[in-house]
Amino acid sequence: MPTIRLPEGAIDVIETGTGRPLILLHSLLADRSIFDRVVPKLARTRRVVCPDLPGFGGSSAAGASISGIADRVALLFDALDLPRETDVLGNGFGGFVASTLAIRHGRRFDRLVLADTGLGFDEPGRAAFHGMAGRVRAGGMDAVIDIAMRRLFPDDFLAANPAILAERRAALLRTDPTLFAFACEALAALDLTSEIGGIRNPTLVLVGTLDAATPPPMSHALAAAIDGARLVELPGLGHAPMAQDPDAFLAAISAFLGLEPTGAEPQRVTA
Repeated sequence: MPTIRLPEGAIDVIETGTGRPLILLHSLLADRSIFDRVVPKLARTRRVVCPDLPGFGGSSAAGASISGIADRVALLFDALDLPRETDVLGNGFGGFVASTLAIRHGRRFDRLVLADTGLGFDEPGRAAFHGMAGRVRAGGMDAVIDIAMRRLFPDDFLAANPAILAERRAALLRTDPTLFAFACEALAALDLTSEIGGIRNPTLVLVGTLDAATPPPMSHALAAAIDGARLVELPGLGHAPMAQDPDAFLAAISAFLGLEPTGAEPQRVTA
């Protein structure tokens, strides 16, 4: 697991596969291992780059703003010699980072996939993030772990997949609570509405119909705000479709990213 040392801080990255690069940016409620069930298939035809986002895993913090985190991720393009043909996929928190990356550094890469994310949160959503920040500061990651799992996956999936639940709990419990609180506050403060129209990257927006963390209306609004964006709904899936149903997730992105065919397309809604 190489650590990229930058003047501004360190980013821990793993890479696998060869071909056109694809950067995967993980959710607030996970680490980069959330992509483990799809990376082997992606790596058949792509150079897959999986960083720990700043403040997670082995990556140093980049402040309490999404723009600061996106600017830190942008430094990977030179550090890893990534070409303009690179694609970027972000899930949840990683989707907000990816959108901000496209707004601020969109000329550095090509296609953009935004999975289970949005433009920003309404007042109840912001309050929820402030509440999580307060709880982890007072009681550590244990104080939010059950809430986080229910935001990642539908209840019936959690009940039927105890091994995945245990894996995801363990991954989140390794997160630094102070840096997690910073990330919560960054999400609470974020509103991309006035800037999102500046994205010129070809964009695919995905959302699980049962996403409790960033519900489908957020993705609908996001897709409508990006010129030419396509929207795909994933029936029955939650906030982390790449872990809940890897085949459905890969089917949803395969044509857009030029991957190997993986089967029938899920329900599609064009924004």
